[in-house]
Amino acid sequence: MRTVLCLTILVIAGTFGDLLLTRTMKSVGEVKSVHPRRVMREVMSAFRLPSMWAALALQALAFFSFLALLSWADVSLVVPASALSYAVGAIGAKYFLRETLSPIRWVGVLLISCGVAFVLAG
Repeated sequence: MRTVLCLTILVIAGTFGDLLLTRTMKSVGEVKSVHPRRVMREVMSAFRLPSMWAALALQALAFFSFLALLSWADVSLVVPASALSYAVGAIGAKYFLRETLSPIRWVGVLLISCGVAFVLAG
């Protein structure tokens, strides 16, 4: 039961952290130069936004959940099962970020989900 709970936290917190980070960085704007000063200015702009801190908190929660999982579950279960975040991420990208996903991406998500199901069944 604790494995399922931590895996759920890992997938949801990690994915929503990624989605929120994406939304934050898109609101800051495209980084058009890799000059260190320009990059630093963009990063500092992002850190002024509460959504950046929320994204980092969610990703930290996912990371600590991952560490907890690895302390009692087999890595051969944890790592493949965490791939569920790809499916959750695709759904989040469509509905939270309003991205358009091609049919081939949906097929990829389906294949990954089937692979996770095989791992969890074994």
